[in-house]
Order: sequence, then structure tokens, then C-alpha cells
Amino acid sequence: MNRSSADNQSKGDILIVDDTPDNLRLLSAMLTKQGFEVRKALNGWAAIASAQADAPDLILLDIKMPEMEGYEVCQHLKADTKTRDVPVIFISALDDVMDKVRAFASGGIDYVTKPFQEAEVLARIENQLQIQRLQKQLIAQNEELARSNRELEQFAYVVSHDLQQPLQSITGFAKLLILKYQNQLDPTAHDYLNRMVDSGGRMQRLIQDLLGYAQVGKPNPSFEPVNCQQVIEQVVENLRSPIAEKNVTLSYDSLPTVLGNEIQLIQLFQNLLSNAIKFTNPDIPPHVRISVAEQQQHYRFGIHDNGIGIDQQNLDRIFEAFHRVHSAQRYPGTGIGLATCKKVVENHRGQIWVESELNVGTTFYFTLALSSIDNPPANPKSAGP
Repeated sequence: MNRSSADNQSKGDILIVDDTPDNLRLLSAMLTKQGFEVRKALNGWAAIASAQADAPDLILLDIKMPEMEGYEVCQHLKADTKTRDVPVIFISALDDVMDKVRAFASGGIDYVTKPFQEAEVLARIENQLQIQRLQKQLIAQNEELARSNRELEQFAYVVSHDLQQPLQSITGFAKLLILKYQNQLDPTAHDYLNRMVDSGGRMQRLIQDLLGYAQVGKPNPSFEPVNCQQVIEQVVENLRSPIAEKNVTLSYDSLPTVLGNEIQLIQLFQNLLSNAIKFTNPDIPPHVRISVAEQQQHYRFGIHDNGIGIDQQNLDRIFEAFHRVHSAQRYPGTGIGLATCKKVVENHRGQIWVESELNVGTTFYFTLALSSIDNPPANPKSAGP
């Protein structure tokens, strides 16, 4: 059946399944009059064949039929990937509660008792078709959003990568001018060149963060058992300078092996530790602690600090890219680090959240899967505070 031209004129394609010809004629006439395209089947096998050949928008299904009851027909339809999303409305003379329960259990989405009222049948059909249209629209919008996000991440990666070389040249030449002509430049020229180098450094950090953010968004990272003890040792080495500068005391539990991507996990721990080091309280000796607890099929990690804390009104947006809680002048940064952390955790099918109190401290919690391949990553719905 070629539905392309018919769909342009009809309100929807409906398959009616009933072993009584009079019922078929009655429903068909009623629906055709309302602008629907109608197909008819006198038994379950004919209905299944018709639906598999060209899936209708909706099926009206009788229960009591020879050879195969409506319950079994519905089960066949729901087991087939071609027809499982087609809504099925049962229309039957059976009005016992258990008959209706069985109909819904077999995959039906609604139930109309014979003898039926025309207005009721039409209302239920319109309702289900509207739900189906909205579901298809939502799926299409989600697919478009995912495609757009992939293109944006690729654009950010390409642009950031291509910007690195010219930026390095600009800052490099500025440093050469300061070094070679420092005795010939007046204070104003020195000031301008130093500002150029500082601005170039900030732009370099932004580019590197953008690259990291875009790379984390790439699909299907390779997962394997990762020793978090080795990860944190690498991160501490990477952050040795800021840890020493702020005189931060860092402590952590014996860290486990998890199932994940080592490069992304280094990004995760390093971003969160950098965040804790950056926002220390100048009136208190800074202390950062990493905790871990095993919970069913995942580990819950915590990065605890005794820093300046975060205002409650900012907690909901803290993982948004480019959202800044504090001014760039006082606390330099790009606003991408925590968004990258969120992406990493979501790539690992975990959850990340934050608890904080002003002038007391902040804790970032996140979940990661156990190391065993037999244990799937944690379900985000079951993880959390």
C-alpha cells in the first residue's frame, strides 16, 4: 500500500481487526466519514501481516476471534520492532475487570466496551493519535538536538585547535619583545606587552578547556578497569605547584579500581581538585579530602573542602558551561571545568551533584561503576544524594 498520497489527505491510518463483518463495516464507515484512512482484517493473522507490511497509526482490536484472540495478536505486535510502537485500542463486548487488565497487560493502551458510543471511540482515537504525534515530534527534536550538539562540539574542537598556533605565536613574540628590548622600552610599552602576555595566557587556558570539553563529548569512549589510586597520584603531580602555593593539605582514602576511561577520569579528578584549591578560605588552613564509599553497583566519591563555599542560589546552575559563580578578576577561570566534569560522569553513566555552605565548605559527589565487567555502570536514577 502506498500511503504517501493518502496520508496527505487523511487524519491517520487505522487498522480495524474484528471477525464480524457488520462491526467492520460500522467502524469503517464511521472513521472514513471523519477523514481517516481505514484498513480491515477479519482475523489475527491477517491483522499481523497487514501491520508488518505497513505499520498503521493505530489499531482497533477485538478480543474474541477464532484461531487467535486479540490478546495474542497484541502480544505478537508488541514483540515486533516494526509494530511495537503502534497504539492498540481494544474494542470488545467483554466488560469484566480482569478482561481489561489482561488487555492492558498484553500491550493495549486503551479499552472500549461494546456497544460503544461513536463520540467516545472518536475521542479515544484522537487522544491516542495526538499522543503519538507528540512522541514522534519529541523524538525528532531530541535527535536534532543531539545532532546540533555534536556539530557544536566538533566546531569547538576544530576552532580551538586551529586557534592554538596563532595564539602561541602572538604571546611568543610578545615575550621576545620584552626579553630582547626590555632596556629600550618605556614603562607604558612594558605594561602593554605584559597585558598582552597575560591576556594570551587566559585565552590559552580557555582554548585548552574548550578542547577538553569538546573531546569529552566524543561518543563511545573505551572503558576498562582504572586504578583511581594511580589516577589521583598523577593528578597530585600535575597540581603540585598550586597545592604548594596554597599550602593545601590533601588526604584521601584508599581508592578503588573502577570501570571507566582513564584520560577522562584524570580530567574529572583534576578539575574538581583544582576547583577546591582555587576557592580556599584565606582565614583557614586549606584542607581537601577525597572519600569513597561502595554502594551496590557503584562507588560514591566525595571531594570535600573547607573553602569559601557556594551560595545556595547558584547550586542549580553550577554545572552549566560558562556559568561563573565568582568574578574572573578575583578567581580566574573559564567556567568550563565543572561542565566537563558533568560530561565525564554522564559518559560513565553516573551522577554528579554538589552540597555547599557559605564560609564552611563544599563537597562534590559523583558515582562511578565498579571495576568488574560483570557489573554494569550505575543507573543514574538510583544514584544521588
